[in-house]
Amino acid sequence: MPRPFGFAFDQRPDGTVTITHQGRPAGTLRGARARKFLAEAESGDAQLVMARWTGAYRHGNERTARNHPRNRA
Repeated sequence: MPRPFGFAFDQRPDGTVTITHQGRPAGTLRGARARKFLAEAESGDAQLVMARWTGAYRHGNERTARNHPRNRA
């Protein structure tokens, strides 16, 4: 599974955090969630943290699901 890339975040003066993926908005965090996100992003791999917080990451089961009989074209 490749590492996530293309994420960025912007912290505004009012405490709001906006997460973007390849220039497009992926999520907005406010209040306690924003503070928790910032603490986690500073202590770990920021790209991975942003991917996890926005839900834009691969779960590892995509290939299995693609081969399931109901998903075959």
